[in-house]
Amino acid sequence: MRRYQNLAPRVMVIGDLMIDHYLWGKTERISPEAPVPVVDVQKETEVLGGAGNVVSNLVALGAKVRVASAIGEDANGRRLAGMLETLGVDTGALIFDRARKTTRKSRVIASHQQVIRFDSETRQEVEEETRRRLLEAVRQGLGTSDIVLLSDYGKGVLGEEVTQGVIRMAKEAGVKVLVDPKGRDYSKYRGATLVTPNKKEASEATGISIVDDRSLEEAGFRLKRELELEMAMITLSEEGMAIFDRSMRTIPTVAREVYDVTGAGDTVLSTLGYVLACGGQIDEAARIANAAAAVVVGKLGSATATWDEIIEYETTLHESTTEHRIKSREALAKSVERLKNEGKRIVFTNGCFDILHLGHVRYLEKAKSFGDVLIVGVNSDASVRGLKGEDRPVNPEYDRAYLLAALDAVDYVTIFGEETPYELIRTLEPDVLVKGGDYEGKEVVGSDIAKEVRLVDFVEGKSTTKIIEKIGKKESLC
Repeated sequence: MRRYQNLAPRVMVIGDLMIDHYLWGKTERISPEAPVPVVDVQKETEVLGGAGNVVSNLVALGAKVRVASAIGEDANGRRLAGMLETLGVDTGALIFDRARKTTRKSRVIASHQQVIRFDSETRQEVEEETRRRLLEAVRQGLGTSDIVLLSDYGKGVLGEEVTQGVIRMAKEAGVKVLVDPKGRDYSKYRGATLVTPNKKEASEATGISIVDDRSLEEAGFRLKRELELEMAMITLSEEGMAIFDRSMRTIPTVAREVYDVTGAGDTVLSTLGYVLACGGQIDEAARIANAAAAVVVGKLGSATATWDEIIEYETTLHESTTEHRIKSREALAKSVERLKNEGKRIVFTNGCFDILHLGHVRYLEKAKSFGDVLIVGVNSDASVRGLKGEDRPVNPEYDRAYLLAALDAVDYVTIFGEETPYELIRTLEPDVLVKGGDYEGKEVVGSDIAKEVRLVDFVEGKSTTKIIEKIGKKESLC
């Protein structure tokens, strides 16, 4: 897999571009005007959507991307073109059409749940003059393209004339064409190299209800035969994907945590295209695409997967979920950056947590309630000895970290060796810093970095020291 990391294939993406607009907030009350939640908007973001998400995924992988599409000659169209240019994408084949409205989908996200979506768009097929200009732009770009990806969202760019024109020109130029299809009639994709419908889409396109391996095989080979494809692929969600060329075979996948399936199909298409453009074989491309999709479905909203994330995912597949939550400072910093970009509220606390007990668990559960992701910094064995004396800790640092990582309330654990967690806090910049109630009136290390400090009272009578004393008394009686 690493051999693909520093390559830069030239990929042409053709399809329906759009802007995904997000309003992030929280809701704590119902409107007095109507039985709907009142969302306190805290952040607003815009990302490329539709075929634009395929573009974003390719850029994240390191591809050189040229995009061909038709968008409106409006404010959203100019904004979309600017977003593409910021990514370094070649927009020479981007057609502005006064007759069209640039697609913009706005989603309201409250407490990481989508509340509502509202769209502004044109769905009609592009007009004849726009089709002509688009096909001419594609023809000029094929000579410098290693592969072509068609991302069809049913918004009118990939009508039959454009789609068949692209496939015909690509065949003449010896360039592979991969298609993420839309609708029930796939005839316009005839002659492509590969189509990648999901199971539901493949069932609708073939008229075969896919309920077992036999019906899956029948549907896959019907697609390949009737569309005159080199190969077909049907994605199977958490079951992986099935490939159909000379035979049928399935590539399994495992996704640890699934927050949102938005954009997973875009990630599969872009990763397949990237690897195949670099000369990789379909089975290897499918395996890597599975890993990329697993990374993406662990995020909220349309998202991308970098090679570092894909490689990390693959290398940790043999680890348990608990082991996966124990991270180095460097790896944790990357995860926190991603989580913040997704609008999540980061909570941090730290301690020795030598002999885990009820007081610890209650404390951590309360800490988690202050945000979305709880990170626990655990003192190393050396730092515990400096704080507690040579007889401590009772349990070594990895054992303590593992037990904490196994708790439902804890999302990530990292071990730090400094006397205080200040440098760790400075690296993570959490939203909320949590300490015990005994810090009332005292200065909390890192309070100048975190946005908020919360104190949590300990459970009376529960402490590691008291447990050790109790054990010592029992041993003296024996």
